[in-house]
Amino acid sequence: MPKAAARISTSIPVSSASQSSDNSDTAQLVTVALFSGIGLLISLVAVICGIQGVWF
Repeated sequence: MPKAAARISTSIPVSSASQSSDNSDTAQLVTVALFSGIGLLISLVAVICGIQGVWF
């Protein structure tokens, strides 16, 4: 039984699993930053144009 567990653990490369996790985290960060930037830009344009929103 320990031999089978040793074969399974050595067959999975640790660096690729960590690298795919880093790529996923970066993709999520880019998505959140993009939507936040778009929201801030829309808010800035609304304030400059004098459009009254719900917050006024």
